[in-house]
Amino acid sequence: MTRYIFIFIFLFATKVQGQTVTNVYWTQETTMPANQTIYYNPAKPLVWDDFQGAPTLTGRVAAITMSGFGYKASSRSGNGKEEINISIYCYFSKPKSWVKPDKKNDYILSHEQHHFDISYLVATMFAEKLKQQSLSFQNVNTILPKIYKECTDLLDKMQDEYDGQTQNGQLKDEQMKWHKTLLSRLASVLH
Repeated sequence: MTRYIFIFIFLFATKVQGQTVTNVYWTQETTMPANQTIYYNPAKPLVWDDFQGAPTLTGRVAAITMSGFGYKASSRSGNGKEEINISIYCYFSKPKSWVKPDKKNDYILSHEQHHFDISYLVATMFAEKLKQQSLSFQNVNTILPKIYKECTDLLDKMQDEYDGQTQNGQLKDEQMKWHKTLLSRLASVLH
């Protein structure tokens, strides 16, 4: 009987020690230069002064938005618990985003804002996928980069579809469809 009690206590202690708490949250604390970076904030849409890169004056492209998302992960253990902290950020790069001087209008700015919105929507998908995972110290270094790659691939695909279907904003009807869809999707994640 003593042997069974020992096994039960050992298994219970292992279960408690093996608990991993995963915290997923948003941050604006990154190594990106503060004066060159805007972090996504639905209350602060982009303005033309944010586009500080040198424009490519040849070609039909009126403006470029360089945006994306990233993460920082850390872990610690103590008191019989493992804790994994994943901070996510969605950013806009001022020096890599540009607009031709004669193309600064509200319609084009709205198109460019939606590129940033798409980055944020995919970043929220990334966060949700992480929250659904059973992460541990043993698998986090495999699962985290895999999910990030899946989401960045999706981001690239969505950005290409957006520009392709709207022909970089030239097709006003398609642009309006995307506008409505993106506003609806943003409303659902910002609730």
